[in-house]
Formats: sequence, structure tokens, C-alpha cells
Amino acid sequence: MADTRTIHFWGAGTMRTFRPLWVAEELGLAYELCGIGPRTGETQTEDYTRLNPKQKIPFMQDAHMGLSESVAISRYLIARYGSADSLLTPETLEARAREDEWVSYVYGELDETALYVMRRHGDLKAIYGEAPAAVTSAKAYAEKHLGVIAQHLQSQEFVVGDRFGLADVMLVSCLDWAVRYEFDLLPKLQTYRDIHRQRPAYRRAYAVNYQGAAKV
Repeated sequence: MADTRTIHFWGAGTMRTFRPLWVAEELGLAYELCGIGPRTGETQTEDYTRLNPKQKIPFMQDAHMGLSESVAISRYLIARYGSADSLLTPETLEARAREDEWVSYVYGELDETALYVMRRHGDLKAIYGEAPAAVTSAKAYAEKHLGVIAQHLQSQEFVVGDRFGLADVMLVSCLDWAVRYEFDLLPKLQTYRDIHRQRPAYRRAYAVNYQGAAKV
């Protein structure tokens, strides 16, 4: 259930900043966004470094609780503010483990190991260096694991359980990222993505995250 206090987010314009905003919208939370970018110099200021010494986005402040990393922020919001009729909140050890399994898989194999490698040596090649072989290899790696996920979704609507949850937020955000990089999604993944992009909270968060920000 939404709290009366206002949560503050820093960061906009990337898929990683999009995730906690989407979760906040799904939960009906009041929040304020300081839409700083990842490479505008704004994360390097003294004020922001005091908040987050990692000098990365996204970052969230909820009363005394300051937290970075998109998965950690999203999980915190769901655990603190989720309700029986909101996002999936696993209640058993086994259910939590299953959600952890899929969230870790999507983040580790699609986001970090594949899509971010493509970003680092594609969009950001002026900073990190051009590496066409690495980009090609990363894309092939992502396609392999997207195939695994497509097979997993053949018999179910959501990644975990019977309700939309954090694993779905992670997967849809990575599918959006993959489409931006001109992946041809398998039919099951395309249908899954199309369905969840129609969620009102997705649309609100997407507009907030990218309003006036470069899609990077």
C-alpha cells in the first residue's frame, strides 16, 4: 500500500533507471525524480557523491533508506509497499528462491553479460573502445538465453508464479533493450512483451523515464 511520504529517485533515460520507476508506478507510490543522466557529469558532483559514492544511477532515497542498483531498489519497494493485489510478493522460501533464480538469470545473462557489452562497445565505443567481435558474440549469447526464456514461457503467462512481478519487470526491460538493438524476438517473447507494455504503469514509467532524456 502506498505511503504518504514521497520517495526520491535519481537517474533517467536508461533501462536500468526505468525498472524502479515502473515498480513505483505499479505500486501507486508518490515519488519525485531528479532525472540526471549517467554520463552528463551530474553523478560526479559532491552532492550526489555524498548520496551515492558509487556515482552511478539509479539511486533511491526513502526516508532514512538510501539504495542503489535497479534490482535492489525494486525488490525493496515491493517488499515494503507491496500488497496482496499488487506485484507478486513470494511468501515461501521456495517461491523467493525461484524468483531470485530468474531475476539473477535475466540480469546476469541478458543485461550484464550481453546487452551491456553491446552498449559498452557500441553506443559507448568512444569511451570504452570499438570491439565488433565482442558485440557480435554478446548478441549471439543473448539470443541463446532468450531462446531458453521463450521455452520457459510457453506454458505460463508470467516468468514466476501467477502474477506480474519483479522477474517480469526485468525481462520486459531487457526485451525493450534488445529490440532497440535490432534483435528479432521469438514470437512468444514478442507477444509477452507486447502484452506487458500495455500495462498503464509501464506507460507512465516509460514517459517519466524518457521525458526529455536521451534514450541511452
